Amino acid sequence: MLMTHVWGLYAHTKQEWHDIDRNHAGISSSISHILLIALIPAICAYVSTVYLGWKVGNNSFYLTPDSALFMSIAMYCALVIGVVGLAFAAQWMAKTFNANTTYQQTLELSAYIATPIFMVGFSALYPHPWFIMIAGFIGVAYAVYLLYTGVPIIMHIPEERGFIYASSLVTVGLVMLVSIMIATVILWSSGVGPVFSN
Repeated sequence: MLMTHVWGLYAHTKQEWHDIDRNHAGISSSISHILLIALIPAICAYVSTVYLGWKVGNNSFYLTPDSALFMSIAMYCALVIGVVGLAFAAQWMAKTFNANTTYQQTLELSAYIATPIFMVGFSALYPHPWFIMIAGFIGVAYAVYLLYTGVPIIMHIPEERGFIYASSLVTVGLVMLVSIMIATVILWSSGVGPVFSN
C-alpha cells in the first residue's frame, strides 16, 4: 500500500520519490490509498460539525446529523473524483511535455500529492477557522512542494520541463477546485445546503 511511502516523503522527499519510481504500487493500491486517505477530512468534518461545533467569535454553529452526513459524503466523493481527475489530466498533459508515462504513474503522483492536503482534515477536530486556514495553507504548500519534486522523477523528464509541467498541473488543480466550489454554490442555492441545528 502507498502508506508505506508517506513518512519517507516527509523525511527524505527526493530519495522516496526515486524509491516510488523503482517500485510502482499499481492502480488498485493507489485507488485504495485515495479511498482511505479521503476518509480523514470527511469523517473529521462530520464530527466537528455535529458534535464540536464551528467556533466563529463567541458563537458555535452545528449541523444536523443528516445534513452533515450528506455534506461529508459529497465532500468525500468530490475529493476522490478530484484526485482521479488530476491523474487523468496529468497523463493527458504528459504528451505535451514528451513524457512517456502511464496512468498508473500519474495516479500514484496524484495520490501522494493529495495526501498532505487530506491529512489537514484532522485540523477540523479543532474547528476554529483561523486554525484550519493555517493548517490548510501548510498542507497545500507541502503538496505543491511534493508536486515540483516528484514530477521530474516520476515522469522521467528534465527538471526544467518538470517545473513547467508541475506549474500546469497546479493550474489544473486550481481550476478543478473552483469548479467544485461553483458546483457547491449551485447545489446550496437550489436548496441542498447545510441545515443548522438549534
